Amino acid sequence: MIDTVIFDIGGVLVRFDELRYMQDILKNNADVEYLCKSLAQSTYWDDMDRGEDVDEILKKLIADDPDYEKQIRTVFDNYGQCISREDYSIPWVRGLKERGYRVLYLSNYSTYIMNIKPDVLDFIEYMDGGIFSCYVNMVKPEPGIYQALIDKYNLKPESCIFIDDSPENVEAACSLGMRAICFDNYRQTSSDLEEMLQKV
Repeated sequence: MIDTVIFDIGGVLVRFDELRYMQDILKNNADVEYLCKSLAQSTYWDDMDRGEDVDEILKKLIADDPDYEKQIRTVFDNYGQCISREDYSIPWVRGLKERGYRVLYLSNYSTYIMNIKPDVLDFIEYMDGGIFSCYVNMVKPEPGIYQALIDKYNLKPESCIFIDDSPENVEAACSLGMRAICFDNYRQTSSDLEEMLQKV
């Protein structure tokens, strides 16, 4: 029997619209194209999600691309503009809670993002808890962060459904015995979740 639904946050309950944001603040299409590719491929985001200070991350990014220092600083100085909570997040979480499910989060998330846009996490007050990567110095899809959640809340993996927009993170959850759904959009995922809940 399923008794727990576990949500990723970024890309599921919270939107990060980096492309539109960079187009708005940088104006130069060549800069946008280059930085979107460069920042997306950087491993430093994982370091930040593990809890490393944003100033240290900035130093590394600028050291790798000194010609783009001004643009990189501009992106980070205004980054909160690209972050918003999805309209469906609170109703989705509350609806599951009202039906008796325990609702948790397991998210790669940095203290930097929390501090610049704390209001987008207002759905957490309706949840039963969870783990942010920056507080445990681990990131998905590393098995340890899933195990930390399992241990903290005494979960039975086979009684959990995990929702994440990364196929690698979904695969990692499945390898530990959880059922899982790869998030594409709310309509698809909520339908898949309901189907899964009815089957078990």
